[in-house]
Amino acid sequence: MNMQTLHVDLAQRRYPIHVGSGLLTNKELWLPYLRGKQVLVISDENVAPHYLPPIDEALQSDGRQVGQLVLPPGEQEKTMARFSEALHALAMLRANRDACVIALGGGVVGDLAGFAAACWMRGIDFVQMPTTLLAMVDSSVGGKTAVDLPEGKNLVGAFHQPRAVIADITTLSTLPQRELSAGLAEVVKYGAIFDEGFFAWLEDHTTDLLARRDEVIIEAILRSCQHKANVVARDETEQGDRALLNFGHTFGHALETATEYGSLLHGEAVSIGMLLAARLSAQLRRSTVHDSDRLGALLRRLQLPVELPGGHTPAYLLELMRLDKKSLSGALRLILWRGIGHAEIVRDIPESNVLAVLRA
Repeated sequence: MNMQTLHVDLAQRRYPIHVGSGLLTNKELWLPYLRGKQVLVISDENVAPHYLPPIDEALQSDGRQVGQLVLPPGEQEKTMARFSEALHALAMLRANRDACVIALGGGVVGDLAGFAAACWMRGIDFVQMPTTLLAMVDSSVGGKTAVDLPEGKNLVGAFHQPRAVIADITTLSTLPQRELSAGLAEVVKYGAIFDEGFFAWLEDHTTDLLARRDEVIIEAILRSCQHKANVVARDETEQGDRALLNFGHTFGHALETATEYGSLLHGEAVSIGMLLAARLSAQLRRSTVHDSDRLGALLRRLQLPVELPGGHTPAYLLELMRLDKKSLSGALRLILWRGIGHAEIVRDIPESNVLAVLRA
């Protein structure tokens, strides 16, 4: 087993992020994070056939009382109805306060499973076992859990930190190429907002990243998670600069809502959103067009979309952006940049400028 470990240091406790290969089959690694006898494993129909059987076998052989909830895949399943199913599964398991939820899957599974754990008996343990690159570098770390509404993405949720994150890169071998690229959008984000050196490293390693070279993928995950862990340690509940992690997300979430969580993957929407945010920054003379072009070029090389999909007016997208969680008192609050590696929170942006970027 090849493994490296980072930690998220919070005010009251810390938890590990284990990154490596063969981690899910190493039950001695993750069983100690489960305090009670009752365990609910939540997964989806794409992931469960590959990775649920060994998890279930390890739990059963350890004498745990195990429940399973296997959902259809996709963002469109991250609903209040599926959340209710998760709570019902915990009730059928007769889960106590020391029960644990295991999230075995991508960001949708992690968000929904974490929210169920946050709400059951006002909060029980959960362990993240992310199986997509996007979940490994972003959604599994930091404790944001939520479900979507037709009116907007992630509008109902809670901050609830996992006991541990077990990021087994072996699972990326079954990940479709489109999903891999979607995860790389979130990797690019860390370079774009915090670390120009990491951004340049990504520019130099696009071929290896797309080819899934283990050492390059592990390096990308570790560097991404370290950036996120640092921010979460400073600002666990997004009262300050944790909002910087939402670079591209106000535009991106509006696109996901407009397309009814169907045609765009989250990372693809974020890719388009980051470039829109960069172009808006240049329009407001906060950054250069050169940096926007450099971002667009990297996203294209990673096989990500950079153009707005048709069928939605700029006015409608702006309306959806107003409902975004990052807006305050009805005023748009966006994450823009001063150039690669230098993101900032900007309030009271004239809507005419936003519309101009959406029309371009």
